[in-house]
Amino acid sequence: MARNQSRGRPLAPVLCPCCECIAFFQYSGHMQRGSGPCLPWAEGRAAELIPRESSMRLFCTNAFRATALALAGVMATPLGAGLIPATAKAYPAPPSFADLADKLLPAVVNISSSTTLTARNNPGPDIPLFPPGSPFEQFFKDFLDRNRRGGPDRGQREQPPLAERRLQSLGSGFIIDPEGLVVTNNHVIDGADEITVTLQDNTSLKATVIGRDEREDIALLRVKSDKPLPAVQFGNSDAERVGDWVLAIGNPFGLGGTVTAGIVSARGRDIHQGPYDDFIQTDAAINRGNSGGPLFNMSGEVIGINTAIYSPSGGSIGIGFSIPANMAKNVVAQLRDYGHARRGWLGVRIQQVTPDIAESLGLHNPNGAMVAGVNDSGPADQAHIRNGDIILKFNGQDVKEMRALPRIVAETPIGKEVPVTIWRDGREQSASVKVGELPDDQQLAAATPGGRPSPSNPRVEISGLGLQLAPMTPEARDKYQLGADQKGVVVTDVTPNSPAADRGVKPGDVILEVQQEEVSTPADVQRRVDDVRKQNRKSVLVLIQGQDGLRWVPLPLTGELQRKPG
Repeated sequence: MARNQSRGRPLAPVLCPCCECIAFFQYSGHMQRGSGPCLPWAEGRAAELIPRESSMRLFCTNAFRATALALAGVMATPLGAGLIPATAKAYPAPPSFADLADKLLPAVVNISSSTTLTARNNPGPDIPLFPPGSPFEQFFKDFLDRNRRGGPDRGQREQPPLAERRLQSLGSGFIIDPEGLVVTNNHVIDGADEITVTLQDNTSLKATVIGRDEREDIALLRVKSDKPLPAVQFGNSDAERVGDWVLAIGNPFGLGGTVTAGIVSARGRDIHQGPYDDFIQTDAAINRGNSGGPLFNMSGEVIGINTAIYSPSGGSIGIGFSIPANMAKNVVAQLRDYGHARRGWLGVRIQQVTPDIAESLGLHNPNGAMVAGVNDSGPADQAHIRNGDIILKFNGQDVKEMRALPRIVAETPIGKEVPVTIWRDGREQSASVKVGELPDDQQLAAATPGGRPSPSNPRVEISGLGLQLAPMTPEARDKYQLGADQKGVVVTDVTPNSPAADRGVKPGDVILEVQQEEVSTPADVQRRVDDVRKQNRKSVLVLIQGQDGLRWVPLPLTGELQRKPG
């Protein structure tokens, strides 16, 4: 709290509501009065703030405002705490978006796509699925044949021709090249037989698909025009901050070019639409038909492609999502050059690093992406990255969480040799990876579903975890339908409400590694668990192969140790 140097009494800055100057009260031996529209209010506030036996000295002039603001910023009084710091100054909204809208509207187009659907003959229910040879199969077949039009009991009448109908969908797009390149969402034109682009002046042009990318929901179209078309450019979406003004233009509900304004509400949204989710959230009104339309900044640059909304009612409630321009323009360039998107590929399966996993491996913060599988002969395999490594940095970029890694790798140029920082054996290590190209038919390895536990297998209980294990024997492979080359230890039973049950471990799962060390017998598992207990760690890390594939599971070591006699 700042104080008067001569008398040691507090200074109290107060914001004047009528002229927005600062009424600055200071204890003194007398009161000096002045003139001005804010003085009556200030004197009233002084009566509330200053004891009766005290007097005040009042400064209330615009010339004094700057000094008072500077002093108010360093005071720590209850009254001064509510003042907004000068560094957080709010800028006024534009007086109008009209000039910006006039400039941008001609480059935004309406997109109409149509699909031909053919109706089937003899509409009606299908025969329920029964085992082949079942008497019910023939019963339902005879019943439906009699009751369908043209059945045996109604005579073999001539069937009408198959009915066709057109299914039409509406969306938005924007021109990025005067020669006629149009960007939109893939779901706007997916499966379309015919695509029509309508300009602002109601000119309709037929469009062809140059390329489309399902993973990021982007499509690139081409239209032919006898004159250059108005176009817009991509901006730097990374430069946009939460709170910045944005403008959305599109074709909501088929109404044509519609302009809405709002702000950037959030960045980096994951709406679980794909592996590369990094959406910009905005409260600019986005409705059905806005898909594929642009999101502009105040410089008239495209900083996003409007793609999705969150809406229980189907209309805008102020939560819309746009693909960032920095991500979209790379895909658009690849669609133009190759007809499809080319993404970097590392060749690993990853999972989230939880606090339990980090603690079990001696990692201070639960950052990075944990490798839960490596594709044979893939880039990671050739770089000797192995199962259980945690990727902390890729190509100089921090991997703060698992979902960031696929996006970073995808945006890395194919064939580039990049440095990778991993966590292995309790310390950071470096590797070098040559980024490959993501195959179009990339398939994740899936484990064979397990069967029921075999009562003939010897069972060993792992103390405190709620697990019963058995060695990998021919009988176990047969019972659990495991491959002849399957390695590891079989889980034969899981105690309800145990640490293993809480983490989703099931009978039939196979334990391959414990603390990143391969195990082949239940005794190996017990030994590794005991070693971790001696290190006073809170959890033990187990690599499990189950119906959902490979995954690392941290099992809490909170259960009671098995007591030995004596």
